[in-house]
Amino acid sequence: MKKHPAFILLLIVVTAIAAGFFVYPKYWGQKFRPWRLGLDLVGGSHLVYQVDLSKVAAGDHDSVLNGLRDVIERRINIFGVSEPQIFVAQSAQSANLVVELAGVKDISEAIRQIGETPFLDFRDVEQNGSTTAFTQTNLTGRYITGAQLEFNSQTQAPQVAISFNSEGAGIFEQMTGANVGKPIAIFLDNTLIEAPVVQQRISGGQAVITGKFTVDEAKKLVERFNAGALPAPITLISQQTISPTLGTDSLKKAAIAGILGTILVMLFMLAYYRFFGIFAGMSLLIYILLTLGIFKLIPITLSLAGLAGFILTIGMAVDANILIFERVKEEIKKGLSRTTAIEEGFRRAWPSIRDSNTSTIITAIILYYFTSSFVKGFALTLLIGVVVSMFSAITTTRLFLKVFVKNPIRQSAE
Repeated sequence: MKKHPAFILLLIVVTAIAAGFFVYPKYWGQKFRPWRLGLDLVGGSHLVYQVDLSKVAAGDHDSVLNGLRDVIERRINIFGVSEPQIFVAQSAQSANLVVELAGVKDISEAIRQIGETPFLDFRDVEQNGSTTAFTQTNLTGRYITGAQLEFNSQTQAPQVAISFNSEGAGIFEQMTGANVGKPIAIFLDNTLIEAPVVQQRISGGQAVITGKFTVDEAKKLVERFNAGALPAPITLISQQTISPTLGTDSLKKAAIAGILGTILVMLFMLAYYRFFGIFAGMSLLIYILLTLGIFKLIPITLSLAGLAGFILTIGMAVDANILIFERVKEEIKKGLSRTTAIEEGFRRAWPSIRDSNTSTIITAIILYYFTSSFVKGFALTLLIGVVVSMFSAITTTRLFLKVFVKNPIRQSAE
């Protein structure tokens, strides 16, 4: 049975109202899922570390940097940071790790923890009934010369190959000889990363870790081995701290800009399109509430750049309505009835709306996948905003017109 347009419109309006309570900080939505705000809105620190790759082979640079990034992210999680931003900034002359910590209170302790070189070590596993204990050994990451991803020649399954120097090869041979049939625990920063079972005594300093790995899991293990094994110390070269007060002030200004922009757009639509402008304004409010609800539900870490992308889509959301209304006016001038003109206006405006929004979506996807940090936040909010705006223009506005345009009193109000 086909739903009446009024029922669908009521469902959208109720959903938008619920989204309004969800996104407003003082209501229950704050407890259920609080907003995630970026460094520039909530305060925190922007740290830049220089990575010394002088003793690392050129072919291992990417693996070491990715491994270091993984280690730093796990260290930061100890401080309960809300979605830290960590990325590699590499050039021909240097390699840096950029760390953005939003809302960190004890920044000095965070810096101390981050700055330590990752420590990799191998431990014996002792099983006493239901209790498992790990015993420290002399085998550490300083004896590893490197790790790499390989594929089994018969099964083509991914596996991780590890190479030891001569001294490490002797220690590893003794360790594997004493643990045949038992696991050896591998720790990075006192966190267990793997516990392979020894199949036989291994000599020569070459070992292979096999298991039910996916390629991505094997790559991650290689990166962790290289991060804890190869000498790549990091040095803090830049620290910028943003106070919570400054962040709050930026958030207020962004909110005021968004509210003011919305009001001006709605006044323009009302003044220029009168009767149609009322529904465009209502659709715009629904669009804003639904989009903010999606941002919070995912959740997206909002920065000033992300808010700028969202505010930009507010204007773009009205573009589709303008195209539709202009088409409708043209059809009415041709002598079509109002209901017929509306249907024809939507039909004729759709190709232009589709093509313009598709080009914006493609641009946003490219920005998201080929940039980082603030630009990525801008691209993500822009992408979601454009998709929701298409729904708002084609569905919400159309339903408003279908429901109310047949009312004779409403028709005479134009």
